[in-house]
Amino acid sequence: MTKCAAIQMASSPSISFNLIEAEKLIAEAVKAGAKLVALPENFALMGTHETDKLNAKEIEGTGPIQDFLSATAKKYSVWIVGGTMPMAANDSQKVRAACLIYDDNGERVGRYDKIHLFDVKVPGTDEEYRESDAIEPGTEIQVFDTPFGKLGVAICYDLRFPEFFRKMSDLGVEILVVPSAFTAETGAAHWEILLRARAVENLCYVIAPNQGGFHINGRKTFGHSMVIDPWGVIMDCYKTGGGFVSGDIDLERLHKVRAAFPALGHRRFF
Repeated sequence: MTKCAAIQMASSPSISFNLIEAEKLIAEAVKAGAKLVALPENFALMGTHETDKLNAKEIEGTGPIQDFLSATAKKYSVWIVGGTMPMAANDSQKVRAACLIYDDNGERVGRYDKIHLFDVKVPGTDEEYRESDAIEPGTEIQVFDTPFGKLGVAICYDLRFPEFFRKMSDLGVEILVVPSAFTAETGAAHWEILLRARAVENLCYVIAPNQGGFHINGRKTFGHSMVIDPWGVIMDCYKTGGGFVSGDIDLERLHKVRAAFPALGHRRFF
């Protein structure tokens, strides 16, 4: 078994402050035994405007956020799924919302760029989001081999598209990591339901680090970061503010569940 952790933050527009907070929480999770730690979406920057990401974008292989992730993974000998950070895009006026994965030697071993962009007016509120104003969507689903199992990454709004996860299931995914910044309104309505559904449908573990709290930009995020097992059981949940949740990834149990309840093999539509 391997202990994993999902970090919860209420990130600000200050990258330096956010990185200090992220390291503190990673250190606490590692002290509690975590070998795999996942950060939330926008962990390094929760700006006032979507376009704030443009001023913080990094090119492949260099920059303060990438340096932080690599150095922190190596310092604490922990695998890090790095939430999201702004990376240079094909369109110079946009960024990629990239999730970078580092092994316990500080080497980058994977990257997933957010595919589904949150262009939504939240019902019942005056909140409106247009991620496509500043973000260029990714195009490729990614599942990575790790010592803990086959790991797939989805980011926030991706969670609402079950066909996306079915494609990861076809690639053998065993652990889903879902870095997010769910709004308070949509989180209260759908966060737990969607996470548990993805775990149950795909008979896999779900690690869901979320932003959680009030932000300087006036936004409120839902929190309730979770670790969920392949039967849909919530193993741990952290409601609001900065902190982390943890749980054991037990691939032997996962394979027993899949063998006893072989729903993945009963599919008729592909």
